[in-house]
Amino acid sequence: MTTKIYIVFYSMYGHVYQLAEQEAVGARDVSGCMTELYQVPELVPENALEKSGRKAARRAFAHIPIIEPERLAEADAIIFGAPTRFGNMCAQMRNFLDQTGPLWMKGALVGKVGSVFTSTATQHGAQGIIDVD
Repeated sequence: MTTKIYIVFYSMYGHVYQLAEQEAVGARDVSGCMTELYQVPELVPENALEKSGRKAARRAFAHIPIIEPERLAEADAIIFGAPTRFGNMCAQMRNFLDQTGPLWMKGALVGKVGSVFTSTATQHGAQGIIDVD
């Protein structure tokens, strides 16, 4: 039996993407696991991405598909990765998770293994990687 692991992330400059790739490396080392990377949709307007240089930085992981919330039901395990913003998860990930209400209502995520990782570099910003099962 194959265990499907989805790594779902948001990355603005590529740092969380690099962590997601390393999560995938570790998961792929486990026999019987199939790992897929997905990113959540961007909410920042194109002109703001362009002006800040983030659009160019995001090209490094433009090949990673955008996931639709209902796809989470297909996975056996889901690992979420996001940067922090003012000590909380970024709006892009929060927006994505807010769209999973229909899955919750159907119990479609019950019994799935879940984990998270984050990256931040601000004082009092929840530094480090948090891994919760």
